Amino acid sequence: MHLPTEGQEERTAQSPRVSVAVPLYNEESNVEELVRRVTLVLDALPGGPHELVLVDDGSIDGTRRLMEQASARDARIVSVFLSRNFGHQPALSAALDHVRGEVVVLMDGDLQDRPEEIPRFVEKFREGNDVVYAKRERRKESMWLRAAYWTYYRMLARVSNISFPLDAGDFGLMSRRVVDEIRRIPERNRYLRGLRVWAGFRQVGVSVERDARYSGESKYSFWRLVALGLDGVFSFSIVPIRAATLLGMGAMGLTLLFVLYAIYARVALDRSPQGFTALLVVIAFVSGVLLFFLGVIGEYVGRIYEEVRGRPIYVVERVVRGDGE
Repeated sequence: MHLPTEGQEERTAQSPRVSVAVPLYNEESNVEELVRRVTLVLDALPGGPHELVLVDDGSIDGTRRLMEQASARDARIVSVFLSRNFGHQPALSAALDHVRGEVVVLMDGDLQDRPEEIPRFVEKFREGNDVVYAKRERRKESMWLRAAYWTYYRMLARVSNISFPLDAGDFGLMSRRVVDEIRRIPERNRYLRGLRVWAGFRQVGVSVERDARYSGESKYSFWRLVALGLDGVFSFSIVPIRAATLLGMGAMGLTLLFVLYAIYARVALDRSPQGFTALLVVIAFVSGVLLFFLGVIGEYVGRIYEEVRGRPIYVVERVVRGDGE
């Protein structure tokens, strides 16, 4: 294997080849503006040749056609078409498998992530950072959604077994060695922003303002957001399982106290504790808790089942490169 010389490594660090990776799903109204803004940013970056890798996640509108046209116009644009809709995180993983740059920038296709922030990320990379993540500020979503994001990120940071940065999404830059480490991870239920932290190396955050969608409506439904959030929790924490143990221990302790009180009341006070309604309430509460934690255990078991099956996380239908491949 040919190893780069010290001079080559220095040139790469100062003028890296940049790959911008973007998953798309029914983003027909955003594709042309996305391509225009990203290519303008790539034109202004030194080094190269840079590239834009677009991954279609089974769109059913005109997204595919616009991607093909973009690849035909510009040799730097790579279009990857998945065989069906696999989801946001698998589409991002497909993008990582097709980039060729020394640094990779992940961003969404709705232009809430500003392509104009990419030069700031590259500058931080030149300073010696392997990961540069966007810390989202002044989000344009509804108040309840902003409150949910704020709460979730802080909850995840408390329960996870790694140190999660607050308010950081997928938008950010990774060096080639971080990308290679993430690609080696065989997980099916992927939470890439967590895997990025898990990979380690030198990481730094950059504050960016989160824009509203350029056009159209979000393709992330409420339940898809919940599923993504659960992937983050169950992939990087065993606190839910431990909570079941702690709650069980607490219930046993309270039961023991009640037994001791019942014995005392019978022996010392010559009466038995009353309360048929209270007994029903306790039974119903304990039954609900047991069913809830059976569901928690089921989430872990289901993820183990998906890992054991070993199915690929996505299937590529075809790849169109601007250079004619």
